[in-house]
Amino acid sequence: MNSISVHPGGAKPEKPWLATYPDIVPAEIPPLEFASLPDLLEKNCARFADRKAFSSMGKTMTYRELEVQTRKVAAWLQSAGLQKGDRVAVMMPNVLQNPVAVYGILRAGLVVVNVNPLYTPRELEHQLNDSGAKAIFVLENFARTVEQVINKTDLRHVVVTSLGEMLGPKGHIVNFVVRRVKKLVPSWSIPQHKSFMQVLSAGANRTLAPVALTGRDIAFLQYTGGTTGIAKGAMLTHQNLLANKMQLQLWLKSAFDKKKQPEVLNFLCALPLYHIFALTVNSLMGMSLGAHNVLIANPRDIPGLVKEFQKSNIHIFPGLNTLFNALLNNADFAKLDFSSLVMSLGGGMAVQRPVAERWLKVTGSHVTEGYGLSETSPVATANRFDSPEFTGSIGLPIPSTELDIRDEAGNSLPLGEIGEICIRGPQVMAGYWNKPEETARVMTPDGYFRTGDMGFMDERGYTKIVDRKKDMILVSGFNVYPNEIEEVAAMHPGILEAAAIGVPDGHSGEAVKLFVVRKDPALTEADVKAHCVANLTNYKRPRFIEFRTELPKSPVGKILRKDLRG
Repeated sequence: MNSISVHPGGAKPEKPWLATYPDIVPAEIPPLEFASLPDLLEKNCARFADRKAFSSMGKTMTYRELEVQTRKVAAWLQSAGLQKGDRVAVMMPNVLQNPVAVYGILRAGLVVVNVNPLYTPRELEHQLNDSGAKAIFVLENFARTVEQVINKTDLRHVVVTSLGEMLGPKGHIVNFVVRRVKKLVPSWSIPQHKSFMQVLSAGANRTLAPVALTGRDIAFLQYTGGTTGIAKGAMLTHQNLLANKMQLQLWLKSAFDKKKQPEVLNFLCALPLYHIFALTVNSLMGMSLGAHNVLIANPRDIPGLVKEFQKSNIHIFPGLNTLFNALLNNADFAKLDFSSLVMSLGGGMAVQRPVAERWLKVTGSHVTEGYGLSETSPVATANRFDSPEFTGSIGLPIPSTELDIRDEAGNSLPLGEIGEICIRGPQVMAGYWNKPEETARVMTPDGYFRTGDMGFMDERGYTKIVDRKKDMILVSGFNVYPNEIEEVAAMHPGILEAAAIGVPDGHSGEAVKLFVVRKDPALTEADVKAHCVANLTNYKRPRFIEFRTELPKSPVGKILRKDLRG
């Protein structure tokens, strides 16, 4: 099916973005350079052996050290009886043990199941049982959660690590503070568990047996709520992730066409590595470029993040709207030297124009917004790095990616009409783990993934998201999209954050309710409503305003509208 099958006013190119493609990136990616993710790691660890790969809390690991440590983990996993294709869970924040465990699992021919460390026992039990995970690597702060569900799962091996375990002598102090002073480690007891250092020690005495992997083998089960329903495991293959890595490399290269690229790039990794955005953009992209990723274990510690930003000479900073906003509202952030910052990448949620404009004013760096989902590894579209201003769109499809706007019946819509965003490309998942019906529901017969996001494409090929299907508010038969309401609210200087939902209304079916976090303590409901009257047509204006001290967010920083609905 054509990407654009109808266009008012006469024939138009099927892919309007191709008119702007050749001057920035090729339309298609070349053949993949690596056979699998372990192939990428092994070759680039040799190529960049003496460079810094990851650092955390002042401790640095080189690519040479990364190869050695991941080989130990892989050898131990094989010696523990795990076979190619078995699933292993990783339940850690951004600490050095995370990439060591993840790449070790992959080198053993196994499948990584990324787990949010803040999961409740119920959520963890579901994910472990759904994936059939046989082993788990977990930070001790969250071991109690594992203890509560282990007897209800197929887990055979539990590896527990501490925050300071790979930090050398400093680690003893870190562990003392975390355990005894801050009391961040609830008591737990898991008989027969191994420490991370025990695994490394045992693995050092084992030989890693080569595992034949192809691009079609599953590398990650990346759990997501998807477009509806309970969390599902998106099956991301080695090819999916290698393709997305290559797509991003070609796109990122355009940012350096008119700038001198530093010999070694420094990425700030404040987004959690268990999330697909940081996994691909930070970890895999960093591995591909021989870059240095500065890991941030607690991105909610904004003063600490500012200090790390200051001392690490950051070139590339992937973030979310909420993270950009939090940094901008820290007085010390504006005092930093941003001369090294080449690009700021926005994703995970819509970047609001007021935030993007403030970011540019403070840092001199545009927020280049992209778009994707767990099911697309994740990046599917991105804006040009040389855009003179914030577009407010998700940009153009990246190389080898097709994007189509379709109606409920699956028909392609004309340019400018709102429909469901559908994506086809080599980064699209192989399907949902053990859920063929769910897979069939989101995959079209011609190979497009139905994202559940509503948007439209303009004549240049730029796509604007208007909202999730399930978040759309229907007021007297008119569609109201929360993103628009929230962006208008963010324009008010007295508003720090805002979120809009629909609430039942006897007259109009639904009405808009806006939750507001004040920046100005004197801000009133009348102030907010007057601002909305000035910027929104009548049916879009919030009928109800509720002030909160904070909004519910996921660990990644997305505002959780579902929690506001109650």
